[in-house]
Amino acid sequence: MEVDVADIKRHNSFTSPNIRRAPISKRVGRERCHSYNAQDSKKPGSRLQPTKMSFRVVRSSKFRHVYGQALKREQCYDNIRVSKSSWDSTFCAVNPKFLAIIVESAGGGAFIVLPHNKVGRIPADHPLVGGHKGPVLDIAWCPHNDNVIASGSEDCVVKVWQIPDGGLSRTLTEPVVDLVYHQRRVGLVLWHPTAQNVLLTAGSDNQIAIWNVGTGEVLISLDCHPDLIYSACWNWTGSKLLTTCRDKKIRIIDPRKGEVESEAIAHEGSKASRAIFLKHGLVFTTGFSRMSERQYSLRTPDALNEPIVTVEIDTSNGVMFPLYDPDTNLIYLCGKGDSVIRYFEVTPEPPFVHYINTFQTPDPQRGIGMMPKRGCDVATCEIAKFYRLNNSGLCQVISMTVPRKSELFQEDLYPDTLSDEASLTADEWLAGEDAEPCTMSLKGGYVAGRSTTLTVTKRNALATPRDRERDKEPERSPTPAARDAPPAAATPPPAFTAMVEKQLSDLVEEIRKLKSVIVKQENRIRALEATVKAGLAPPAPSPPAPSPPSPPNNHDDAMAPDEV
Repeated sequence: MEVDVADIKRHNSFTSPNIRRAPISKRVGRERCHSYNAQDSKKPGSRLQPTKMSFRVVRSSKFRHVYGQALKREQCYDNIRVSKSSWDSTFCAVNPKFLAIIVESAGGGAFIVLPHNKVGRIPADHPLVGGHKGPVLDIAWCPHNDNVIASGSEDCVVKVWQIPDGGLSRTLTEPVVDLVYHQRRVGLVLWHPTAQNVLLTAGSDNQIAIWNVGTGEVLISLDCHPDLIYSACWNWTGSKLLTTCRDKKIRIIDPRKGEVESEAIAHEGSKASRAIFLKHGLVFTTGFSRMSERQYSLRTPDALNEPIVTVEIDTSNGVMFPLYDPDTNLIYLCGKGDSVIRYFEVTPEPPFVHYINTFQTPDPQRGIGMMPKRGCDVATCEIAKFYRLNNSGLCQVISMTVPRKSELFQEDLYPDTLSDEASLTADEWLAGEDAEPCTMSLKGGYVAGRSTTLTVTKRNALATPRDRERDKEPERSPTPAARDAPPAAATPPPAFTAMVEKQLSDLVEEIRKLKSVIVKQENRIRALEATVKAGLAPPAPSPPAPSPPSPPNNHDDAMAPDEV
């Protein structure tokens, strides 16, 4: 950018405190006139070209001008009894179909699910999702099924729910599956970004459980935290896990091996901290300093002890939640109890985390939820949408846009984003496979598909490993050659183990005993029937001389041979 030296001198005259200045309009014109006169006096008949210098004033970025706009009150959600729990959670979860908010409920825990077209004042008797026996602490929508949501509660149970299209018509109390493992309250639920039906839960028992929701069983349990777990985050491919703990440390964990690869002190303050994985592998953390000043830092996984950047923001008690957009590399910092949303851009140039702007609101926020990029309006250049929960019961919708004159699709603002398709199955991920998340283009907008029902298949706990392998075989898609080939003859198993043989022999022995008992009981019943019939029959006369046999229609004959 080129700047005139005369402009710089004139700027300096404005900032000098010892100069008595004329009105700006007159002063600017007079200075320009004097400069031209001075040039003409030096060389009559010619104009002196002023000396020019080049330097960079502002950073070049297409997200330097991001503006937030709150929608009108009638386009928001009102009269919501937001939960008053002191747990550090966002209390809100959003996807392109529904908005879910944890609410106050008598006699247990509940949350409300609203379609996006149901705006305005919400009736007090609106149907809830209320099957927990304790307050709900955290909720999360499945990234691969917009109708499935998981909830964790103080009753130590994680429940997975199926929400019908169009929302709820009556209170829902029957979940698809109950996940019971934790011994204390469950305050964190997090879905896997690439594997289907893989859910992470963390409780106040300092345990992390990774579930296969499709079977309702625990795949992996991690016991590597000495204290309460504050947050957890998967990396881009879902191969690593990043956690923060009350012992002030952040840990990078290989979940399938159960090993802590690296750990370091994140922030020296004793209050809760948060950490997220960025798309390219960097680690972004928020927390408190020793003097209770809120700060954020940027680190590399190889050197967690040495942050690249550590910046102090302000002094406040509210925990900051970092909400990350991997498509634009923007991080939005939303503090609990704050009335502002700060947003930053992460770039490879120093200072690496660039402050962009702050969105100011008059009311403090109780919780907040961020819409996935699939639910943003590309026609208005909307790059983010937030749902702020106020203490007054209002859920305010805030749209972050980048102004553009053209009405065409802006490809630089909307690269391919995360889709609602899974890259792996739960068994493939558990076996060690990793894959990039499936992406989709937003050109033309996103249209939500029809709901798919979550089916849970309970596995037989008494089945042998071979039986489990046989149960898994139909899930694999056969190759065309295998489909066309005639069915092969079943091969007998090599040899039963000693345990299986003992079980079979015990079963055969039990069956033999039951058969013998049945035969004895049949004989006893026949003997009793014969005794009863003999006692009721009239006494037989003394036998006369031999007489011819009785006719066949005589009913007083002796018993049949089979009744003896």
